Amino acid sequence: MSSSTRSRADIFLVVLTAVVLLCGATTMSLANTREAGAETAQAKTGAHPLLPGSRLMGEAGLRYWGLRIYHARLWTLPTQQPEQVLDQPLVLELEYLRDLKGRAIAERSLSEMMRAGPVPEQQAQQWLAHMQRIFPDVKNGDRLTGQHHPGQGVSFGFNGQPIGRVDDPAFARRFLGIWLAPSTSQPDLRLTLLGLGPAPER
Repeated sequence: MSSSTRSRADIFLVVLTAVVLLCGATTMSLANTREAGAETAQAKTGAHPLLPGSRLMGEAGLRYWGLRIYHARLWTLPTQQPEQVLDQPLVLELEYLRDLKGRAIAERSLSEMMRAGPVPEQQAQQWLAHMQRIFPDVKNGDRLTGQHHPGQGVSFGFNGQPIGRVDDPAFARRFLGIWLAPSTSQPDLRLTLLGLGPAPER
């Protein structure tokens, strides 16, 4: 075999080896992605780590003018009844599907909280200040959670890390009532979160 022939053969073997390794790595990556997705889905249907013994009561997506805003999930204790949801421990998670400013989330939240009835201006501004201090800017895939502590208030988490707490039972009921109270602007989403509506949108 000539030196030029051996050289071409060596190059071919190098390229072939690289292709095999690349294909193997891609296959492994896809497998790992599928496994990670399965583990994530399983974790989200079991008990929430902030509320041991809880169950996923319901989940639903919110769209605004056709745009997907977030996917909401509600964890409660197994004995909890839908009509008592705001009187019991719970964890509400919003998985955002778009980028939003924390300040805009706070302002919109206050507007929705006012649907349950008037609040003194000083109280409303104090609630707004709490939310503007706590809520971060969010990106697609970020998770914001609210944990209800009945008779005490609500604590917030961002991607699994605590970010703040409001020790005010009235604030907690109004805030969580954005999604769970009969006065909500999204009654179908509320029913689905409470396990009383249609299957959630994916």
